[in-house]
Amino acid sequence: MKLAIEVWRQSDPLDKGHWERHELDELSPNASLLDVIDLLNQQIVDGGGEAVAYESDCREGICGACGVTVNGVPHGPVPNTPSCRQHLRAFGDIKRLRIEPLRSASFPVVRDLVVDRSALDRLAAAGGTVAVNAGKAPDADALPVTHADAELALDFAACIGCGACVAACPNGSAHLFAGAKVAHLALLPQPSTERGRRARAMVDAVEAEFGPCSTYGECVKVCPAGIDLAAVAALHRERLRGALRGRDD
Repeated sequence: MKLAIEVWRQSDPLDKGHWERHELDELSPNASLLDVIDLLNQQIVDGGGEAVAYESDCREGICGACGVTVNGVPHGPVPNTPSCRQHLRAFGDIKRLRIEPLRSASFPVVRDLVVDRSALDRLAAAGGTVAVNAGKAPDADALPVTHADAELALDFAACIGCGACVAACPNGSAHLFAGAKVAHLALLPQPSTERGRRARAMVDAVEAEFGPCSTYGECVKVCPAGIDLAAVAALHRERLRGALRGRDD
């Protein structure tokens, strides 16, 4: 399999950046996107050039660090699949791959394919944590949680914070990410005691750091964890609840 690779090169945040074109031969259809970038870097280094900077960690679809935009789609053509689990066989009969960073005003490019996603960290720090003095570990049945609530909380907690939802949204919204955090913690007994404060803090942070929700659902199509739009609805619901209950909740 032979492919033309167009990759984004940017030396630092102030550099305007440019496209760089290469060709790779004898690629296996089973090669992952990260395998392609590794082979590309080997070819560039062998030719005396500087390797393309990109992030990766687990390569098992768990961490989300590898997120890039491929042919205009965050992560790649397979819905709800991270970049490291995208394989060439899923791209069909293509002749070109265009690889660039996750594009969003909230994710400034650090270098090449590496972006600064610390805006998501600040959003999580605003309210995606639990500050309750829980004391010693309770008995397993001391705080009953229904099976349905537990399963739903786990579904929302599956978010890996890759940022693809932000890059996919025309407005650069992080409502899916914020909603997943708020909904997950609101469903559980101890974290729910802070749900009003958490919702207000998360909404303030998401509005300060990111754009408004586009309501089109582009975020859902690219989310590797399969978080659905119920998370966005939960964010609005929790914000309204927090406003009605006042500052003491």
